[in-house]
Amino acid sequence: MTTVPTPLVRDFPVRWPVQTRWTDNDMFGHLNNAVYYAMWDSAINAWLAQQTGADPMKDAAFPVVAESSCRYVSELGYPDDLVAGIGVERLGSSSVTLRLALYCASATDADPVAAVGRWVHVYVDRATRKPTPMPASERAAYEAIR
Repeated sequence: MTTVPTPLVRDFPVRWPVQTRWTDNDMFGHLNNAVYYAMWDSAINAWLAQQTGADPMKDAAFPVVAESSCRYVSELGYPDDLVAGIGVERLGSSSVTLRLALYCASATDADPVAAVGRWVHVYVDRATRKPTPMPASERAAYEAIR
């Protein structure tokens, strides 16, 4: 079995703060697995809205998740202040593959992240729900963190 190196905090150009909640912990005292995905989803969409004015409820083309994964490296839990790291692995005409991380806000650039994710967004047309080229403003935002 090959060991995949754990990325470091510095490997993620976007650093979006996220706050844990009491209800995020599971019966073992750490973040429930689904919370990682919810935090990434919120961070990605908030970052896109801030950078481009994207509004997935109104835009003619918007991203939907086509694939996602998470590798848990170390425990996180309430009341930790966390950061969602975002970077671009691949940029296509209608899709983007994001590299994601979750780690404690107190981590330094040289520290390994606590969780590593991968997220594929495919842009679809609101009316047809078929893949469509992503808006230019969103492509530019992704290019900036590639």
